[in-house]
Amino acid sequence: MDLLPSATEPPPAGGGGGAGRRLRRGVGFRSLKLVSIAMDEPLPAEPVGVAYGRLANGLTYYVRSNPKPRMRAALSLAVKVGSVVEEKDERGVAHIVEHLAFSATARYTNHDIVRFLESIGAEFGACQNALTSSDETIYELLVPVDKPGLLSQAISVLAEFSSEVRVSAEDLEKERGAVLEEYRGGRNAGGRMQDSHWALLFEGSKYADRLPIGTEKVIRTVTHETVRQFYQKWYHLSNMAVFAVGDFPDTQAVVEMIKEQFGQKAPASYPPPVIPDFPVPSHIEPRFSCFVESEAAGSAVVISCKLPADGIKMVKDYRDSLVESMFHCALNQRLFKISRRKDPPYFSCSSTADALVRPVKAYIMTSSCRERGTVEALESMLLEVARVRLHGFSQREISIVRALMMSEIESAYLERDQMQSTSLRDEFLQHFLHEEPVVGIEYETRLQKTLLPHISSAEVVKFAENFSTTNSCVIKVVEPRAHASLEDLKAVVLKVSTLEQEKAIPPWDEEQVPEEIIGQSPEPGTVLDKVEHPGISATEMILSNGMRICYKCTDFLDDQVVFTGFAYGGLSELSEDEYTSCSMGSTIAGEIGIFGYRPSVLMDMLAGKRAEVGTKVGAYMRSFSGDCSPSDLETALQLVYQLFTTEVEPREEEVKIVMQMAAEAIYAQERDPYTAFANRAREINYGNSYFFKPIRISDLKKVNPIRACEYFNNCFKDPSAFTVVIIGNIDPSVSVPLILQYLGGIPKVRDSAQPLSRDDLKGLPFKFPETIIREVVHSPMVEAQCFVQLGFPVVLKSRAMMEDIHYVGFLIKLLETKIMQVLRFKYGQIYSVNVGVFLGGNKPSTSGDVRGDISVNFSCDPDMSSKLVDFVLEEISYLQTEGPSEEDVLTILEIEQRAHENGLQENYYWLDRILRSYQSRIYSGDVGSTFELGISWDLTFPIPEMIAAWHLMGSHLPYS
Repeated sequence: MDLLPSATEPPPAGGGGGAGRRLRRGVGFRSLKLVSIAMDEPLPAEPVGVAYGRLANGLTYYVRSNPKPRMRAALSLAVKVGSVVEEKDERGVAHIVEHLAFSATARYTNHDIVRFLESIGAEFGACQNALTSSDETIYELLVPVDKPGLLSQAISVLAEFSSEVRVSAEDLEKERGAVLEEYRGGRNAGGRMQDSHWALLFEGSKYADRLPIGTEKVIRTVTHETVRQFYQKWYHLSNMAVFAVGDFPDTQAVVEMIKEQFGQKAPASYPPPVIPDFPVPSHIEPRFSCFVESEAAGSAVVISCKLPADGIKMVKDYRDSLVESMFHCALNQRLFKISRRKDPPYFSCSSTADALVRPVKAYIMTSSCRERGTVEALESMLLEVARVRLHGFSQREISIVRALMMSEIESAYLERDQMQSTSLRDEFLQHFLHEEPVVGIEYETRLQKTLLPHISSAEVVKFAENFSTTNSCVIKVVEPRAHASLEDLKAVVLKVSTLEQEKAIPPWDEEQVPEEIIGQSPEPGTVLDKVEHPGISATEMILSNGMRICYKCTDFLDDQVVFTGFAYGGLSELSEDEYTSCSMGSTIAGEIGIFGYRPSVLMDMLAGKRAEVGTKVGAYMRSFSGDCSPSDLETALQLVYQLFTTEVEPREEEVKIVMQMAAEAIYAQERDPYTAFANRAREINYGNSYFFKPIRISDLKKVNPIRACEYFNNCFKDPSAFTVVIIGNIDPSVSVPLILQYLGGIPKVRDSAQPLSRDDLKGLPFKFPETIIREVVHSPMVEAQCFVQLGFPVVLKSRAMMEDIHYVGFLIKLLETKIMQVLRFKYGQIYSVNVGVFLGGNKPSTSGDVRGDISVNFSCDPDMSSKLVDFVLEEISYLQTEGPSEEDVLTILEIEQRAHENGLQENYYWLDRILRSYQSRIYSGDVGSTFELGISWDLTFPIPEMIAAWHLMGSHLPYS
């Protein structure tokens, strides 16, 4: 049960402990020579490691060969034009142009661009997308390059976007509805709060009323002539750059493709308009806002201080950026620790520097707090920054932050040859749009390694001045009901300012932190049985305590090891009386500390290492998962050992915090109209089952923390119940002894019952509806919105279970594509559609049917919901009677095949595949053969001759 808002924690670190066996992660990094460089030395203006140039017509290009992912290329077209250049009657037009680009151009019509890209495996939304901001518009494609002509054709699509977008009245009318739905989707509580804050931040500037989405009036009424004029005025090649980063051997050949596709485009016969600067005025007096939002997820405080967007031109500028990052990192460490104290002023709080618009960046501190707690939260936030200005950070705090940042750059350096093409493309985008230097990871690592050790606490503290309330500061509180007043906020600012002037704020009180995670190393276990699985290049071991280990060595990422351990038996085994308490076990135990230490203490213990471990207790399984550097595998395994050997005991103050956070989350859900919809949909889909019911405040009051922690402890106690899969850059000669010591060293459980098998599990108590149900859920809303869900219960027969599971996966992708074609590309009435599948209803036994459901979800105009539901049902009916076309099937197969090919290059993909093989109902002891059988089914989708006529239920559940 995940009730709590996601707490903003400092960057994950690794663990203190185990100075013994370590993998050779840092050898290459430690041998890197430092650089001898003057602070006023300029950084390279031209990007390093990329073919970079400018065509005669003004277009800039960036081309780089990169092998990750294999046989793929990340492409982009960037335009230095966004919503801020729009006139009053054009607000939203920059975004409309972005939409129309995918709709029709000189060579492509009726969304043929989308169909072409999908036909080569570039899924709409995932691999082909675009965004419009205040200052720029960016088009992105991720395309395969394993067949002749694909890359050239994809580049030609970007060339069409640059100057050949067709803006006709018909095109605009077809796309207007989709843009309106995107606009409507942003008019929820979060969108209204964001828009309000944006207007307050940029008051006095044109940015204040030039949100990229535009205004509803312009979207509804703007003419195609106005849109065309905007496109022709601003889309000049001199304002654009094209990017191509991918697995192609000949960089110059790609440059020639760009010249062929773009070079023929003549520059405009008249000079392009100069993109003007739009200044944002500064102000000494802070601005205040008390924003009341009845649908808000909770109470929050936002402090923003605007600064000029300073570029990085010289080494000194780069050093300043490092110091700035250290400041925010150190401050975030403190803010997290405050959030875990007794009676904390907020549940989560974080600080960051964010480039908002071209001329301005901002220091932003955001907290979530209890209702009626915004004034207290604001005071605590201001006090902490004032405390830093008065007393600074301790040497220990700076050492921890330095270790964190050094670990991060070390990881980037070690994986420098394995960077994703999209990441490199994004670096070059920032160079073009914001003149950020690209110096290459090798040089940047040497530079950071040289500079970081010499940055002092005094230098870091200076950046706290940027969080001053006299520095163009905007303070905003958000509440579901009005409690704080402007006078309250002003009084807090005056109070903290006075305390700081009088030096009446005490220094930071640091906690004592143990040096080692494990005091005494456990006795290693032994290997009882060992099996090689050559088909998947994996090794399986049975340890002396009964734990099963399967590991696979990969070279996808030099600095990554991922693992998951699972055991059967979860929340479905509980009685209704125990369910609520035990479902809170993970949440309560997590706040207390599941590894033997409070989270705020463990955070410091894990400084400078990359090792994360988390737990999950689901309906039928409990699991732990980790992600670490190879050199920090020992630390990660120590955390797993602690998980199994620590008895979490509820303490009053931690339990109180958890219950406060849970109660606020419940109140927030009750305010949210979408939650009301989701609750009713679950009630219809699965009956009035306690397992699917939302938790209420009355339920929370019945939670027994002692029983909750007892249940959690029992979930992770018996090692013989667990199978652990480990994937990544591991050296068995070093890793296996660590596995034996920390996983094999977990004590056997005396008198433990036989671990649950999948056939022993108790099924979830739920029941599908027996008749067609069509229902409208009405919920009061500030602004009218509508969400639709169509649910189709499905039953997969045991005799064809594996095949049917793959067919269901095929089907949901097909339905998503076809419904998108109908509702968006044909009728222009939605922005996106999601088709999901739930097959977790029945226990995962080795026999018996599996029940679940497929759901179609989209948002739309409330007045159009009934008609759009009918359109979807008509399309499904057509597919049921006529079947999909061969072209439809080949398109889906191409998308699935490309996703599979990409996945084969990722550790997490292999982790998931091997876990699914162990959990497969056809698994009978040989995970290698189970895996191979699953893959063969995955890659041999036949063209389905029929789509099962699933019983229709919940066919219309919109808001109005």
